[in-house]
Amino acid sequence: MAVASKNIPAPDRVLVRRALISVSDKTGLVAFATDLFHRGVQLVSTGGTAKALAQAGLTVTDVSDVTGFPEIMDGRVKTLHPLVHGGLLAVRDDPEHAEAMETHGIRPFDLVVINLYPFEEVRQAGGDYPHTVENIDIGGPAMVRAAAKNHAYVAVVTDPHDYESVKLALEADAGHLSYEFRKRLAAKAFGRTAAYDAAISNWFAETLGIEHPGWRSVAGRLAEVTRYGENPHQQAAFYVTGERRPGVATARQVQGKQLSYNNINDTDAAFELVAEFDPARTAAVAIIKHANPCGVAEGTSLKEAYLKALACDPVSAFGGIVALNRPLDAEAAEEIARVFTEVIIAPGATPEAEAIIAAKKNLRLLLTDDLPNPRAPGLTAKTVSGGLLVQSRDNGVVDDLDLKVVTRRAPSAAELADLKFAFRVAKHVKSNAIVYARGAATVGIGAGQMSRVDSSRIAARKAEDAAEAAGSAEPATKGSVVASDAFFPFADGLLSAVAAGATAVIQPGGSMRDQDVIDAADEAGIAMVFTGMRHFRH
Repeated sequence: MAVASKNIPAPDRVLVRRALISVSDKTGLVAFATDLFHRGVQLVSTGGTAKALAQAGLTVTDVSDVTGFPEIMDGRVKTLHPLVHGGLLAVRDDPEHAEAMETHGIRPFDLVVINLYPFEEVRQAGGDYPHTVENIDIGGPAMVRAAAKNHAYVAVVTDPHDYESVKLALEADAGHLSYEFRKRLAAKAFGRTAAYDAAISNWFAETLGIEHPGWRSVAGRLAEVTRYGENPHQQAAFYVTGERRPGVATARQVQGKQLSYNNINDTDAAFELVAEFDPARTAAVAIIKHANPCGVAEGTSLKEAYLKALACDPVSAFGGIVALNRPLDAEAAEEIARVFTEVIIAPGATPEAEAIIAAKKNLRLLLTDDLPNPRAPGLTAKTVSGGLLVQSRDNGVVDDLDLKVVTRRAPSAAELADLKFAFRVAKHVKSNAIVYARGAATVGIGAGQMSRVDSSRIAARKAEDAAEAAGSAEPATKGSVVASDAFFPFADGLLSAVAAGATAVIQPGGSMRDQDVIDAADEAGIAMVFTGMRHFRH
């Protein structure tokens, strides 16, 4: 049953005379509290916060002196008291509330400054179960929600970044805070507690192995507002979830203009792809355009890998995203800088490489310090009308699969290496995906088609265009291998690859007509390997 409102209008301005301060993150605390103190605001605080303010020479009242009850149970119980929450929740213009305040000696708080126990940080650091549970804040969220609900009379601050705006608002209105300002602070406060509880519930689900909890929460912290979304008429912003996964969300931007919505999406796709290649084994480069790879290659150096990747589709690479699995060096930087590129993302960069890229002032350089682990578990989410689709991350890696040769001819060692390479790439190509590879480099990619045959034909045509641009007599698909992200439902897709010059095929298998496809491969004299794992990417 809903609670009825008494429809008491909120005051336009509230004079801040008494503040309750209890923070875990003490960044900027003393300067902010000092400003409040000099304005004649009475400071009430708890535990370590009260100690920090007192050490700064400020007069502060301990919350235990307000409640007449000491902090107990290792500080778990200190603010959960009527003299605190009454001061937060009282509707001061309601006669009944005013009478209760008078009767019980409750004094109102006009400002509440709270930030919460660092649960997210402890979780990210991999704290053990008891330590993580101990960092679940109870009193903090209770006070934040109480103050935010009663924003008609109370201003609530949950983020140290807001101290300056509160200070300026107080200066501008003789120590008062407006109703509109209080509403905005309340909205942010509820967003903060929602994200905090989401982190806790998701941690429990993860820790207890609950794959599909009854309630699923997804939360993020605003990192930046982008100029627009996929298109100029769309509004967009980038939120970070706090997942411990190296990538665009955790990267340090060394230079270049602000990332766009599409830049962020494409850069994530590029870095996740290049992370499939172990940097201890090989240098690898991925070039991405519109979330699809237009060239991927391995090499003995980043420069070699980049040039091989570029050769796959030099036209599409213009204005693309370049991802590297090793720190950017000067040689690779010089080559990349020759082609108009939107973003470079890498685990690091040498000073020489940074200097070369600095000459391209609009080129964004992102450094992550590490690569994401392609085998690591995790979740991905996609919105649909009225709902949210959540699934586990596709963390299947071809090196971990039991590959099965299904044709009379087995692939050679060189073909098998290229088959594995091509299947790694196909995992990151929009379905239906066809990838031709030769010499640890893509030579033709077909993506996002309704028909797998069309994807195969497009990939072959791309290879022909690249050969023409390079002045080559024949496309690089001659003598290549081909990977398909899903099974061939009919033999026509396979025959299209054979016509393009492929000598070996890797695909998941599992079609009702597998035997027809195998027979067609045997008739053409090519090798075929089944992986048993599909990599649809929609």
